[in-house]
Amino acid sequence: MTAGSARPCWKWSWPRRASDGSHALHYLLEDAFLPGMPDQQLSDTFLAEVQRHLSYAGRPLYALLHEATYGQRAVTPHATGWAAQRVRAEFPRFDVDRALAGDRPVLLTGEMIYPWMVDTDPALAPLGAVAELLAQRTDWPDLYDPEQLARNEVPVAAAIYHDDMYVDTDDSLVTARAVRGLRPWVTNEYEHDGLRVSGRHVLDRLLRLVRGEI
Repeated sequence: MTAGSARPCWKWSWPRRASDGSHALHYLLEDAFLPGMPDQQLSDTFLAEVQRHLSYAGRPLYALLHEATYGQRAVTPHATGWAAQRVRAEFPRFDVDRALAGDRPVLLTGEMIYPWMVDTDPALAPLGAVAELLAQRTDWPDLYDPEQLARNEVPVAAAIYHDDMYVDTDDSLVTARAVRGLRPWVTNEYEHDGLRVSGRHVLDRLLRLVRGEI
């Protein structure tokens, strides 16, 4: 549900991070309503699939630690404090209630965890206090040392997916240039889930890059 709303949340935060996520959503919506039933009654099959996609019952730690894994003192001394929720609030076009009231399209988000997800997911609700403690923690250690990375001597390669909707290409290139000796592979052949869906192709290419074979 959205904050301050009793409206279900499935439309507005789709957790699929894969390149086929939009197709999965389309197929799901094809059978959403029971044929011949009044008032557009939702089918049990649809509701079960929505629950399967949206619940973090099988990966609660992912939900709790998603933002926390980015927290570090070198970047900000403040807590992560539900950063995705704060940024989303800065863009009125992502306001679900306003979009529906004005008959505007409802925009999806992904790869983000919002506090209302914890409140409404039965698997996460018992962990709400833990989630809040993590969101408010301010003493996360630094994740990396930019100076050490700038004098790196370890062979390293990285795949940069040009069309990745979750990772900005320009930021990735800046990061790649900051690591001494890093060999980037910029490609639009795959998206965020390239390592998983490519079979061995992505990993094999990265290993060849590290070995200087290409």
